[in-house]
Amino acid sequence: MSNRPQTNLVRIMEELGSALLDVIAGEIDPERSVEAIVIHDPLDEPDAPRGGLVLGVGLSESADVARVLTRLGLSGTVGLVVRAPFTADDEVMAAAASSGVVLFSLTRGTAWAHLAGLFRSLMTPGGPDDARPVTFGGILAGDLFAMANAIAALLEAPVTIEDRNSQLVAFSHPQESRSPGAAQGRQIPRHYTRLLEEAGVFQEITRSDGPVVVPMPADALGAMDALESQRTVMAVRAGDEVLGTIWIASATPLTEEHVRVLRDSAKLVAMHMVWQRTDADVERRLRADLLRSTLDGGPGSAESAHRLGLRDEPAIVLALSLHAPATDQLPHAALAAERKRIADAFSVHLLFAHPRSTVGLVGEVAYAVLPVSATTADAEESAVRLANEFLLRVRSSQTPFVGIGSVVPETSQLPRSRSSADRALRVLRADVVPQQVARLEDVHAEALLLELSVPARDVPSGPLARLMAYDASHQASLVDTLRAWLDAMGDVTLASAAMFIHQNTFRYRLRRVAEVGRLDLDDPNARFAVQLQLRLLAITPER
Repeated sequence: MSNRPQTNLVRIMEELGSALLDVIAGEIDPERSVEAIVIHDPLDEPDAPRGGLVLGVGLSESADVARVLTRLGLSGTVGLVVRAPFTADDEVMAAAASSGVVLFSLTRGTAWAHLAGLFRSLMTPGGPDDARPVTFGGILAGDLFAMANAIAALLEAPVTIEDRNSQLVAFSHPQESRSPGAAQGRQIPRHYTRLLEEAGVFQEITRSDGPVVVPMPADALGAMDALESQRTVMAVRAGDEVLGTIWIASATPLTEEHVRVLRDSAKLVAMHMVWQRTDADVERRLRADLLRSTLDGGPGSAESAHRLGLRDEPAIVLALSLHAPATDQLPHAALAAERKRIADAFSVHLLFAHPRSTVGLVGEVAYAVLPVSATTADAEESAVRLANEFLLRVRSSQTPFVGIGSVVPETSQLPRSRSSADRALRVLRADVVPQQVARLEDVHAEALLLELSVPARDVPSGPLARLMAYDASHQASLVDTLRAWLDAMGDVTLASAAMFIHQNTFRYRLRRVAEVGRLDLDDPNARFAVQLQLRLLAITPER
């Protein structure tokens, strides 16, 4: 097994794609890993290592890019990044397709060194303690408070940083020493934020490439220092995506030098915000690995459960998965991001039900462990209710399904609960039943049928094949007659009523079933065989 640091393009696009990178040629293969970051040098072009991701510094001409793509394909390189704006012509598209190298464009204003640092952070194995320290602008990656202090020192004014939902994420320290009234200046009041939204100020901020001056009326801030009389706001962007805003409190407009500093600072803040996403993902992956170990069982499962904060108490496993018809599949990176979003929402939803619940994305399935204290039946019903409430609240382009496992008395038996949740989820994914949430007990027969590996599901044989062929050529309904009779346990009265025909007509058709299918209806083995085939044919392929 290789110990080289690695990640894959799906995860890179999941973390950085909406902010820094766009795919402009080629298709991402989720099975190919990224094992090295290489800088392109036009004067010295050694072969990139297999699994390398090449930073195409200085590449801007289509002919040069096409030539480099072709050469990189020979060595097994997975991707090439060029600076935006870049338009892929037919030659570049053909080179990317034939070489198997994905061509990305990097958002303008993003430093190559910063991008390389982000790539390497995604490739770092293990947890945050194993990662090498990364800095942007001399400040430890993700430290937005240090960035706010640095900007405040350069602009000589208090600074706050907000996310794109207008939530305060950092502020400069000098505000701490101001008067009690001014301490409220860390963030404008929420009611005034709503007024700004209604007046279209936030739309102006997000559309502008530079800072926007926002006057602060006296009734908004009350008796505050004169320095708070207006705010200058700068959007923090990564490509077309607005990540947040920087707010500067001042009495007079910023000078040209201050505006230049603010523009440069906004680029650095963007890198720190993107890094925070990556750092949060490290924690998410650690929890997912611990949950995987807990649900798999084995020697290390008890320690993993302890690190997750799970107690040795009754619990139940829920398994959530997203699916869509083949005609409506999202790209790999978008689907991975959607799975993560839904898993995070699922985690928040379950935390309200129980503070010690834990959720982790293991492969394509988000597993949840929910401690319970009620009886088995009540606990499973409660889990079904929680899952249905979640599905009513969540919005996704994909269809979410939740399999409910069985209640187990202790942590060591969680693999058994996970197994039953997986089996129920498989039935839901196969579109065999109409609901989106199910316990194994509710779909046990369907689960057993799905687990049978019988060719009859695809190609009927024997009596059933003969009956189906006869129906197709004579527009008859012998198969329906046989199914109704079997479902009614041989009761002609019930079967004929189900088909809305007279009993004598039904008996005649039943004799034709025996004749055409050469089927002995008195033979229990023959009846079982055709009934099994009919049940298997009703099970549609998984979506």
